[in-house]
Amino acid sequence: MAERRARPGIWALLSLRHSRALVRRPRFFVLAIVIAVTYALIAMVVGAMLQIFWPPAHLSSFWVILTSGTPSWDYPALLTVNPFFVLGLPFLPTLFMVFTSAGVGLGMTVAVILSASLLRRRKTSSARPAAVGTAAGLTPALIALVTLGACCSTTAAATAGIGLTAQATGTSTSALLLNNWYLGVFQLVILYVALLAQEQLLTVYGALVPSPGGTASPAVVPPPLDRRFAAGAILRVALLAAGVTWSLAMIADWLTVNPSTASPGTWAGWILQHQLVGFAAILNALVPVPTYRALLRLLSTWSGIILRILLVIAGVSLAIGVPPPLAAIGWHGFVNELLGAAGVSTAWGGVSPGLPVGAALLVRWAAQYLLLGGFAIALGLRPVAALRPILWTVAGARETPVPPSGIAAIPAPSPPVSEGRLTLAPETQR
Repeated sequence: MAERRARPGIWALLSLRHSRALVRRPRFFVLAIVIAVTYALIAMVVGAMLQIFWPPAHLSSFWVILTSGTPSWDYPALLTVNPFFVLGLPFLPTLFMVFTSAGVGLGMTVAVILSASLLRRRKTSSARPAAVGTAAGLTPALIALVTLGACCSTTAAATAGIGLTAQATGTSTSALLLNNWYLGVFQLVILYVALLAQEQLLTVYGALVPSPGGTASPAVVPPPLDRRFAAGAILRVALLAAGVTWSLAMIADWLTVNPSTASPGTWAGWILQHQLVGFAAILNALVPVPTYRALLRLLSTWSGIILRILLVIAGVSLAIGVPPPLAAIGWHGFVNELLGAAGVSTAWGGVSPGLPVGAALLVRWAAQYLLLGGFAIALGLRPVAALRPILWTVAGARETPVPPSGIAAIPAPSPPVSEGRLTLAPETQR
């Protein structure tokens, strides 16, 4: 029997412990540095932070530190000029660039390691598992490449990504151009979520990646690829995307509403409607088993009952709407925006959606209002029904039947592998 290995906790996942352990080896660390530096140079050229001249221009060489200017988050800034290049390093965009480059270097390096291990395994495996494994191994690489393209606009003044960000967070393109710091925050969060998804993938396919000692570590068995897995996977992806963008929409509101002077009612709307619902979707989509275990300990207490009530209130306010007095202080839901799009005033409960009626607005209504609101209601009223489709994508979730009611009986698998047969960890059998 293979040695048991406990499933990593939430802190290990959030700190990307497995990914960092892989990249810590010298040859992989060098690869990560090369990828990060290459990305940073490309992004600085695209974002006009670096201008290279060949043949050299007729410029005098000097450097200067600028201490003040507009916008304020760009200062202090370093400006270096010589005949070969002009380099401008504004304060906040430079910090965003450093963190983004490090994240892309880490993610792409782990993708290369995992993909190479899967391709080597293909020579000794059947065609179908090899094909599935290779596709799964390339997933983080594709995520990192997409993030690479998006993050190049961190310092660019005009890019298609600004319009997409505005649509996803319910703000305007002009507001983002005036507050371009939000683009850096948005892209860093998206990159971090991609790295968390990659860390989850390493948990499943960890047996294919040699440990620093040269041996493969035991890993959980992936669930079968069938219709229920596909339905659960689509739900998890939709909840993750909607939850991240909806949570970030609160920060987008700060572009027009000063958070330091916002009323308590407005803050209550931000916390309940955006953060409570958004994080409930993100955690259940990204780390369903650790989140389930936390809910299992909490929902049978008075704090858990209060949490369920708040989830229902927030979900109803999103999926349906709120009365006119609440709409006037920033709370709003699907019906409120529907009325606003039809021209109904705030006095009657209408709230302007901030986007013209079209595909982008319809997607936002479906994902951020109906999906997230409905999930929050289901999680508050019927946790078993809400979590069952998500657990279809977790290894071992189908081996133990889920009763029709009672959250305490939901399987929360932490399965090791024992000679190809999936067994549940002792704590999941209690």
